[in-house]
Amino acid sequence: MKPQDQHPFAPDVSFDGGDLDCGNGLLLLIRKHIDPMPRGQLLEIRSTEISVDEDLPAWCRMTSNDLVSFTKEGKQRSFLVCKGKMAERGKVEPRPVAAVSAPPPTAAPQARPVAPVAVAPLPALAVTGIGSWPRPRWMVEAMHAHVEGRLDEAAFHETANDAVRLIAAAQDRAGVDLMTDGEQRRDSYASFVAQRLDNCQLIPLTDLLPLVDDPEEFERELRALDIPAADVRHPAVLGRIARTRPLVGHEFDFLRTLTGKPIKVALPGPYLLTRTMWMECLSERAYDTREQLSEDIVTALRAELASLIDAGVTVVQFDEPVLSEVVFSGPKSRPSFMCGALSESREPAYELGFARDLVNAVLDGMPRERTALHVCRGNWTPDESVALTGSYEPLLATLREMKVGAYLLEMCTPRAGEMEILRALPDDARIGIGVVNQKHHEAESLEEVTAKIAAAIGLFGKERLLLHPDCGFATFADNPICSTSSAETKLAVIARAVENLRRS
Repeated sequence: MKPQDQHPFAPDVSFDGGDLDCGNGLLLLIRKHIDPMPRGQLLEIRSTEISVDEDLPAWCRMTSNDLVSFTKEGKQRSFLVCKGKMAERGKVEPRPVAAVSAPPPTAAPQARPVAPVAVAPLPALAVTGIGSWPRPRWMVEAMHAHVEGRLDEAAFHETANDAVRLIAAAQDRAGVDLMTDGEQRRDSYASFVAQRLDNCQLIPLTDLLPLVDDPEEFERELRALDIPAADVRHPAVLGRIARTRPLVGHEFDFLRTLTGKPIKVALPGPYLLTRTMWMECLSERAYDTREQLSEDIVTALRAELASLIDAGVTVVQFDEPVLSEVVFSGPKSRPSFMCGALSESREPAYELGFARDLVNAVLDGMPRERTALHVCRGNWTPDESVALTGSYEPLLATLREMKVGAYLLEMCTPRAGEMEILRALPDDARIGIGVVNQKHHEAESLEEVTAKIAAAIGLFGKERLLLHPDCGFATFADNPICSTSSAETKLAVIARAVENLRRS
């Protein structure tokens, strides 16, 4: 596009990006301004950076926003961008942007060792989901409206409460022993923390395309891996992160009003968050290295863990699926999408040691029996052929050295290898075995699930075992793995098999 003398339309919103380029903060400012705008409105972006002349039109094409016009006077540039298509301008009634009334910041609790709180004990062969559950369509719409600033905090949580009521009732019907809230308030199992931590922002994966070495190749890989890049959002670090309000405590507070059963709350692990949030082009203004970033992540997670245990959460589960990417993705010859796999990594030995030390730093001094670790091989698509494959053997030494009280592991899919290898894990830890595959729509037969559980009992005994699906039912809000009816049916099959085996 050639520069014009002036814009043909007046902008609805304007901001000055100064000399920032797209790889050093300009895209974050664009996202901050454009997200709350109704479709069809016009955003003016002022810039003195020459590279924006090429990068901004590319961003507009990839995000399906129209670049309307471009002016230039000396070094000063001005770009007029329509949110969505110009054809939508005037056809959609402007919607007022709801004020987001976030809770006032509160002082973060001191990270400290805590005494165990009396909670209901888990029965032998306890049945649980991993975490996520398919969100109703109206919940997904509310989530997008909230992220984009069109739905305030109170209205969003009222909507989420209704969704959690449905998920809690479904788990009760299925016979679940250890409840979760289905992660209904989260856009994904990990990136949601960007909405809860200070100096973080959620941005669509499409915003990252101009930042990678080969945007077209990256876009092809996402399509091949069945990743909805326009809907999946990624956390971006804008400054030193801090936890000044709970990350997930409010989820637990509501769920315990619905059930008297033990409750599990899942948190993204410190290694996963460090790998996910560290992107040199976005983080270098706040942190010199990802190791520095990891220190603040550990501080935030320790405070959250202490708060959850104090509140009476039975099990706090840390999700670390990127461990699989470290050992199974090979020399990057095959694309892998594990959220954190987008960022830098070093040789496997370093990464595994780094992950171990981060997990142990979070858990240090905490009641071990109240903590768990979940590891899988990718859960973003029902297409098993694009997920990672390999037994737990190269991870066993690292898992053994992590001071967790339970391991919840993918075991139903043949991609995970043989169950017997897990006997090398600590004898005093619970072992969670995946006995249904959440990626398959059809539920496994009662006989099949019973046989898997019986084999696990033979290896670990009834008291140590937890039973669950291989992974969550809806890693990303916009990309559920299965339906709500399928999720309930699969948990019910596990519960029926367990009931029979408890009596035997």
